[in-house]
Amino acid sequence: MIDLHLHLDGSLSPGLAAALAREQGLALAEGEIEARLGVPQNCGSLEDYLSCFQLPVQLLQSWEALSRAGYDLARRLGDQGLLYSEIRFAPQLHTQQGLSQSQAVEAVWSGVTQAMGEREGFSAQLILCCMRGGEEAANWETFQAAQRFLGQGVCALDLAGAEASYPVENYRALFTQAREAGVPFTLHAGEADGPQSVWGALELGASRIGHGVRAMADPALVEELARRQIPLELCPTSNLQTRAVASLADYPVKEYLRRGLRATLNTDNMTVSRTTLREEYEKLDLTPRERDQLLENAVAASFLPPAAKVALGQRVRERRGLWLPCPADNEGGCDLT
Repeated sequence: MIDLHLHLDGSLSPGLAAALAREQGLALAEGEIEARLGVPQNCGSLEDYLSCFQLPVQLLQSWEALSRAGYDLARRLGDQGLLYSEIRFAPQLHTQQGLSQSQAVEAVWSGVTQAMGEREGFSAQLILCCMRGGEEAANWETFQAAQRFLGQGVCALDLAGAEASYPVENYRALFTQAREAGVPFTLHAGEADGPQSVWGALELGASRIGHGVRAMADPALVEELARRQIPLELCPTSNLQTRAVASLADYPVKEYLRRGLRATLNTDNMTVSRTTLREEYEKLDLTPRERDQLLENAVAASFLPPAAKVALGQRVRERRGLWLPCPADNEGGCDLT
């Protein structure tokens, strides 16, 4: 399995969060940690969903905390059977206690690399998020950090945050510079806003689209995404929780695959959404061919060098025979590797 859209802060485990809170002298009632980390049942929008990130960001303000978070997440991904992941976070959100953005990147990467050394068969890279509504100088510093560490743990740049309030057009200068500097980027689009957001991301030169679930509303856009083979980082559970889709029965992944789009399945935020990548695959009643296509798409969409993509594809093919349990058939299984 491969997860290309996974936020570090939104996947902070309750156990590590509780430990960090104790160490930092943060008094929280029993059960409050999980309640604050997970999406509320009455979540009505992306803005409601984003409120769950306040506590993780508060806890992840030191080198040690960020390194432990990177280690813990990468270790869990390896334990879940993932072969590869691209873990994203916004370094500008972790500078409140004196860290520079570059130091924040180094801290997370130190933890991730330690976990990779302990979990044979699992590898990861980092994507650095600029923030919608963030300070312009901070976003430029994030780009500079991505440029500095590109190929040394960092594989791409991103734009995250309240999509409907901050159109991608507002960040044209930043991502034009990124494109000219050879820093690839994926942009959150087509989640809280409609097809016009995806069109805007394509115009800026996005290599991938973060979410893109609402592209389905524009047939011309669907055709363009298929023609250009722009990968979509679909995240079913979080899209349902943020009301980007009305139900999983309406989820367009099967239609995207039928129309030849390079769709992939991802978790977005394992803790906030209370999900795993295996659960994302299981929820959608996919055929074996659809699962295989999603995996093939993820390999092709990854921000890996060509030789590394070939190697990852070979590892995927070698592990396809692994039989994993499906809740729909407890006596049988399904190939999700």
